[in-house]
Amino acid sequence: MKKKELLQMVEDLQSQVAFQEDALQAALTGQQQDLLVLRRQLQLLKERQDEQAAALDDARPEGREAPPHY
Repeated sequence: MKKKELLQMVEDLQSQVAFQEDALQAALTGQQQDLLVLRRQLQLLKERQDEQAAALDDARPEGREAPPHY
């Protein structure tokens, strides 16, 4: 192989690596944003669940325990 052909191959590989790095960075950024949204949704669900559990506890008559399946 000639030196010119080798240089062209190296340049092509460098271009491919640069493209893959950009694509990977874009994918990671998207996944990070999705993860942040999911964490916030989970936090809101946990808060709602805690509020509902507290409301059920408040609605239960004094001295009466929850059935075992609760």
